[in-house]
Amino acid sequence: MAWRNHSIITEFILTGLSDDPHIQALLFVLFLGIYLLTMMGNLMLLLVIRTDSRLHTPMYFFLSNLSFLDLCFSSVTVPKLLKDLLSEKKTISVEGCLAQVFFVFLTAGTEAFLLSAMAYDRYAAICHPLLYGQVMSSQLCVRLVLASWGLASLNSVIIVLLAINLDFCEAQTIHHYTCELPSLFPLSCSDISINIDILICSTLLHGLGTFLPIFFSYARIVSTILRITSTSGRSKAFSTCSSHLIAVILFFGSGLIRYLMPTSGSSLDLLSSLQYSAVTPLLNPLIYSLKNVEVKAAVRRTVEKYLHYFR
Repeated sequence: MAWRNHSIITEFILTGLSDDPHIQALLFVLFLGIYLLTMMGNLMLLLVIRTDSRLHTPMYFFLSNLSFLDLCFSSVTVPKLLKDLLSEKKTISVEGCLAQVFFVFLTAGTEAFLLSAMAYDRYAAICHPLLYGQVMSSQLCVRLVLASWGLASLNSVIIVLLAINLDFCEAQTIHHYTCELPSLFPLSCSDISINIDILICSTLLHGLGTFLPIFFSYARIVSTILRITSTSGRSKAFSTCSSHLIAVILFFGSGLIRYLMPTSGSSLDLLSSLQYSAVTPLLNPLIYSLKNVEVKAAVRRTVEKYLHYFR
């Protein structure tokens, strides 16, 4: 690859979350628990949606894809974090670092597009209930998911190309627990002004391109809900999209803070990254399970089915 010819750095050193061995041990237990619960929660949601025919609708098709994405997203960063919490020397190769950057942008970017598609689905369900089956056809749902992966892949390739041609001469300590471009750029001895501008433009275009459809969908949803005369009708309509709205706030809030705020190496950088890469994938299945009556009922039916099978 091109960067091999002019980069004398072969690996980076990650500072991680703490230098204290006792705190590292506690953090290992904490994030191991978070990772296992993330795996269990999202796999359970995938199993329930797949096995329960009552959940074979566009809303739950998108939700199953969101659960799969959360499995992938969490697995990009958390296993490496767990390994480093047990290691004295926290290093990552340049190749591994760029690969991590690529997959972070791929999974996070796909999730942003998918949340946008899910907002459109809620708009169609609430604002055009009689035409919902025609509007949200199975073909359209599959195309929206494929388009989410395709657009995120294109954006990820562009982002990684920003880093491949950078020179890394002396500084090799990344003040973070994972490889992210905002933490990687300050280590370069190349002129990174254009790279930063492209990253900001890409983040804004990606963020606005996915957030604006969500905003306009919810503007129409709120307008429709306010026209409903009965209180129970309003409550039922709002409950169908409240879980998605919480997921959007958690994901976009922490992601935009991380990539639009100047990198300072502070605890805010770490917390915002941990929020969208470790905590949000854990919370999503809980949000959709605890706030959704259909999912809770499906979980009970699935558990009873398998308990009966093993008796």
